[in-house]
Amino acid sequence: MLFLKSTTVTKAPGIYDVDVAAKPPGKTFGVFMATDPDNPPNEVLAQLTALGFKQTYSGPYTHKDRGKVLDLHFQKAGTDLFEGWKTEEMEANMAALTALFGGIGITITPRVMSLAEAYA
Repeated sequence: MLFLKSTTVTKAPGIYDVDVAAKPPGKTFGVFMATDPDNPPNEVLAQLTALGFKQTYSGPYTHKDRGKVLDLHFQKAGTDLFEGWKTEEMEANMAALTALFGGIGITITPRVMSLAEAYA
């Protein structure tokens, strides 16, 4: 999900990048993080779990600049059809994510993926 350009700079301790994105039509968002496996952001991960987000993917890789990366994906089920988020759930979840990441100096910009990206 993330197209990480470099592992030489972190946005916060242990976090290279964060993407908050949804598949079309764009009401249920996932959190995609590129983290430093040698310096994991344990407190942020614990807070994300406390918000109800469950880890759905974890994959380590070596970036082209030779830095180690742990790619993490999180989802939170909602009460709408197919566990999607209702409008009020989306507003509450996005406010919680904005507060969580804003508290460590990361500004999130939620986005809706293209069809090609969402189903690749």
